[in-house]
Amino acid sequence: MAIDFDTDYWDKDVVRPEEPKEYNTLNVGPTHPATHGVFQNVMLMDGEFIVSTEQTIGYIHRAFEKIAERRPFYQITPLTDRLNYCSSPINNMGWHMTVEKLLGIETPKRVDYLRIVIMELARIADHIICNSVIGVDSGALTGFTYIFQDREYIYEIYEEICGARLTTNMGRIGGFERNFSDKAWTKIRHFLKTFPAHLKEFETLLARNRIFMDRTINVGPFPADRALAYGFTGPNLRACGVDYDVRVMNPYCSYEEFDFIVPIGQNGDTYDRFMVRQEEMKQSMHIIEQAIAKLDKMEDKETYYASDPRFVLPPKEKVYNNMEALIWHFKIVMGETDIPVGEVYHCVEAANGELGFYLVSDGGRTPSRLHFRRPCFIFYQAYPEMVKGNMLSDAILTMSSMNVIAGELDA
Repeated sequence: MAIDFDTDYWDKDVVRPEEPKEYNTLNVGPTHPATHGVFQNVMLMDGEFIVSTEQTIGYIHRAFEKIAERRPFYQITPLTDRLNYCSSPINNMGWHMTVEKLLGIETPKRVDYLRIVIMELARIADHIICNSVIGVDSGALTGFTYIFQDREYIYEIYEEICGARLTTNMGRIGGFERNFSDKAWTKIRHFLKTFPAHLKEFETLLARNRIFMDRTINVGPFPADRALAYGFTGPNLRACGVDYDVRVMNPYCSYEEFDFIVPIGQNGDTYDRFMVRQEEMKQSMHIIEQAIAKLDKMEDKETYYASDPRFVLPPKEKVYNNMEALIWHFKIVMGETDIPVGEVYHCVEAANGELGFYLVSDGGRTPSRLHFRRPCFIFYQAYPEMVKGNMLSDAILTMSSMNVIAGELDA
């Protein structure tokens, strides 16, 4: 049929049926290197923008809580190493303090100060990993290669103190296995002298870098009320503007004697999380300097464990040379001492936030019930809300800035 071009056919509004919008499903993980761990995100994508995402965890779940309920108290320490393995000593000492609370053990001041030195070094090591990885995921590898030398040096300090580097099994219930050697103190003092310049150089590379700022500012922002609703703690909460730190609100290990600033952000975005951790490393250095000054003023240079022979392992020299000490060492390690009935909760300010141990004892050789409050498991639940509407590349940076540690997530 011939078309009459003189009519107004072409001027009519043509109504087309609505076509359903097409979305793509993208799997990020569980083996993708950008996830920095073995966990999966199934993302519904509108082009490069995230419509929604659903996490899948449990790929490395090791049932630590149930394993711990079948182990004597001393044999649980190596399990805590495998939570946040980027700052193992904090996990170790948090567990030791929990058991000490149950047993009623009071640690000497010198033990408290030694623990603070190690825990703040561990916090620095953890923040080095997080912030350098944020740089890598924004396309800046140089800062990572610069500052990782300092993390390696902290591991050398660990090695000098306890013989291990990553999973340290550091310390004991009641204190430490041995006193810090002169070489360990030399390394610690050297780190205090050299690290500030390296940290400043790292910050200069990124903090005011236009590309880095564009990639991180307003990326993955989270309001304070939502962060509190989810139960955020640590740097991720403080980046939202909430001034909460376990070391200040519920002091332990003599932290109430120390003067330090708790840095907070404003927008709760990736840039704020980066800058909060940067400032926390500086404050950790300040805390370590105060602890060393207190230790230097003490006349006692030898005490490194609490005096409670019922539960505290005797020094190795006595174990090797005294039969009674050898017997008690065996009895304590094998769980043949009577543990009091009780129920306690103790938390520490770990590198990622409030790490808590809920311990129930029925008087047996092993815990009746033990629960780990892992900060990663709590704040990772907010990840879909944080990345919704963002681009895929922003989602990777957001995850890096949250510092999701797979071992802590899947304990």
